[in-house]
Amino acid sequence: MKLIFAQGNPGAQYATTRHNIGFILIDTLAEQWGISFTEKTKFKALVAEKTINGEKVLLIKPTTFYNDTGIAARALVDFYKLNPSQGILVIHDEIALPFGTIRTRERGRDAGNNGIKSLNSHIGEEYKRIRIGIYQQLRDRMHDAEFVLGHFSKEEQTAFPKLFPVVKDFVESFLADSFELTKVTVPIENSSS
Repeated sequence: MKLIFAQGNPGAQYATTRHNIGFILIDTLAEQWGISFTEKTKFKALVAEKTINGEKVLLIKPTTFYNDTGIAARALVDFYKLNPSQGILVIHDEIALPFGTIRTRERGRDAGNNGIKSLNSHIGEEYKRIRIGIYQQLRDRMHDAEFVLGHFSKEEQTAFPKLFPVVKDFVESFLADSFELTKVTVPIENSSS
């Protein structure tokens, strides 16, 4: 069994914020796979399920706020008796990477990301990650919290379909146990506004 765990904030007001790029991409994956999310209060999460090559795969969107997503992860790990290093892939925004850059990791500290800090405190640092760059020049003129809770520009939103195939490839490599550490830069129009 494997979990694809997206970081984000619940609620329509956050749907197009930078912190929700994980939710945006996992929603696209669920749509492509033809599955839908159901609220599972015992996990504090929305869960969509699919069987791929005989293995159960769960797509997870926590219903806690971003900084408390470790609570949902812990509940899932305990219930399904998962080993995070083999069974969990987290998709999250990365303020230190330029928009259009996607980088994978197998483990690590939080680097100031409070959602990752929550995950690390609840399930440890040994889980795989897809880090989606959200940095653009506007970030230099505002506080981090204001920036990550700001909405993507229209130009950035039109770039999501370019990001998705790269993320989907990484998800598929994780499911096939061939996840690799790499960095991909997707060609994006200027998104500095």
